[in-house]
Amino acid sequence: MRQTYSSAQAEKGDKVICPVEGTVIEVNENTPFLEIGNKKYYICCRSCAEKLKADPGKYLEDEFKLSDEEWRQRLELEQYEIMRQKGTEQAFTGKYWDHKEKGVYRCAACGLPLFSSHTKYDSGSGWPSFFAPANEAAVINRPDDSHGMERIEVLCRRCGSHLGHVFGDGPKPTGTRYCINSAALDFDKADE
Repeated sequence: MRQTYSSAQAEKGDKVICPVEGTVIEVNENTPFLEIGNKKYYICCRSCAEKLKADPGKYLEDEFKLSDEEWRQRLELEQYEIMRQKGTEQAFTGKYWDHKEKGVYRCAACGLPLFSSHTKYDSGSGWPSFFAPANEAAVINRPDDSHGMERIEVLCRRCGSHLGHVFGDGPKPTGTRYCINSAALDFDKADE
C-alpha cells in the first residue's frame, strides 16, 4: 500500500487526506470522490463533497503554491513573518496560548484542520501546546538547526507554512509537545 497526500493521483489501496477535513482515507471502490477538471479528489463524506464542490480553490493543494508576493498579500504581516519567514511570536502574547474553548484549530494560511482542543494543554511555555495533531498526516516534521539549536520544525502539510516546533517533553499518551504560534492558527468553535 502506497501513502500519498495528493488524492488527485491516488489509486486503490492508497492512503490520502480528505482535502476538506484533513482526515486520512484509504481509497477503495466505495470511497466518495469529486472530479474537478480532469482530476479525481477523494473525500471522506457528503458534507466535504459539498464544501469542495462549492469552493475547490479553498481546499486543493494547487491553490496554495503561491509566490512570495502572493503570500504577502494573502497573510497579515505577523502571519507572513511567522508562517513564511519562520518567525516566532513572543511567549504569552498570542491569542490562543491560554484559549480554552472546544473546537478545531486550522492553518491560518490554507484552512487545513491541524489540532483539536481535545489535545491542547497548558505547557507553561506561553504558546498554544498540543500533545498530538488532529491526525499525523496534517503536519510535516522537519529537522531545524537554525539559531544554533537542534529542533524539529512543524509545517502545514497542505501549504508548507511554518507553524512552530515539536519537542519530546509533552504529556502522555504521546510524550510530545507541539508548540505552535497563535498567528499560524484560526479557530472553529465546536457546536454546542
